Parts: sequence; structure tokens; C-alpha cells
Amino acid sequence: MTTHIVTSFSDELENLSASLMEMGGLAEAMIRDACRAVTVQDHSLARHVIQRNLDMQQMQSDCERNVVRLLALRQPMASDLRMVIGAIKLAGTIERIGNLSKNIANRSLAIDETDHRGALRGIGRMGQAVSRQLQTALDAYSRRDARAAVAVVDQDDDIDSHYNALLRAMLVYMMEDPEQLDARSNLLFIVKNLERIGDHCTGIARVVHFIVTGDQLATRTETARRQATLGQEG
Repeated sequence: MTTHIVTSFSDELENLSASLMEMGGLAEAMIRDACRAVTVQDHSLARHVIQRNLDMQQMQSDCERNVVRLLALRQPMASDLRMVIGAIKLAGTIERIGNLSKNIANRSLAIDETDHRGALRGIGRMGQAVSRQLQTALDAYSRRDARAAVAVVDQDDDIDSHYNALLRAMLVYMMEDPEQLDARSNLLFIVKNLERIGDHCTGIARVVHFIVTGDQLATRTETARRQATLGQEG
């Protein structure tokens, strides 16, 4: 390729990365605002989160269209190909995070703050942890930092701890007062959505690791299986 074509392609890759970071910033804001809508019962903010999911869907569509065009016109190879293929995976994952945030906002509209203050505080803390995890994953993508991507995957234990603690609390609440089952089931779904967002953050980190190194990060299940096999061989 000529210098002009190489420079043009590099600019297009940078624009694609910038679009993904913009999507990620919107996702972070949606998580933060959805959890705030839950914890302070701000229905106006919840509806704003729901509305912004339309912007997220449009951004994903634009990103996918750009990826298809780059593949068709530029026919990238090696690390550039990983960058382009990774972009379409990241766009889909970030869009799913936005959709889960929208679901949290929707659920918040059906919650009465009365008698749920402890659970709401826990949801607020878990939301902050998930938001930090997404921020770290996006930073790893921005800096093309494989080591930071591994750190994001390691953070998933913290998210799981929040999830398990809240899940136990929710089940106790539901057993104590069956008449509040509907309201408390909404809280349960919110906690589950946050846990799924955490899973998607690790998914982003795995894609980042692949973009940078060309290698797939092993899942915790795969790692545990390998360790068990090594133990048996020893």
C-alpha cells in the first residue's frame, strides 16, 4: 500500500476505536445512572437511561457498518485484522451492557423504596464495582494493554462476591414476606443484570487480550481443569 493508503487506513482504525470508546462511555453512564435510579428512586433518570439505549443501538449499527466496509475495502491482515474483527465483537458486547442497564432502569420503576434500603445500598455498591470493571476494561482497550485485560478478568471474583451476598439477602427477604414477592423479585433481577454486566466486562477484556497478543485468555473453568489435570499427573 502507498503511504497515503496506509495513513488513511490507520486513521480509519483510530476512528473505529474512538467510536467504541464513545460507546463504552455511554455504557458506563447508563450503568451509573440506572443504579442511581434504583437507589434513590429517580424515575425520571430511569426513563432517561431507557431512552439512551436507542442511541446505543444506533452506535452499534454504525460500528458494524464501518467494520464491514473496512473488511471489504482494506482486506486487513494480522494485527489489523484482529483489531477490526475485535471491534465488531466489542460493539456487540457494549450494546448488550447498555441493554442490561436499560433493563435495570425498567425494573427500578416498579420498586418501592420502603423496606428495601439495605438491598438498595448493596445494589449501589455492586453497581459501582461493575462500573469500575468496565472502565478498567475500556482503558485496557484504549492502551492496548494485555496485562490490564488480565486484571479485569481477575476482578470478576469481586463482582461475584457482591452478587452472592446480595442474592442470599434477596432470598431471605423474599421468604420473610411473601406478600412483597413481586417487588423483591425486581431487585433480584437487577442484581442478576449487574452480574451479567460484569461477565460482559470480562468478555471485553478477553477480546482486548486477543487483539493485542493473538492469544485467547483461558476461562476460569479451563484454568481450573488444567490445574486439576496437572495435580493428577503429579
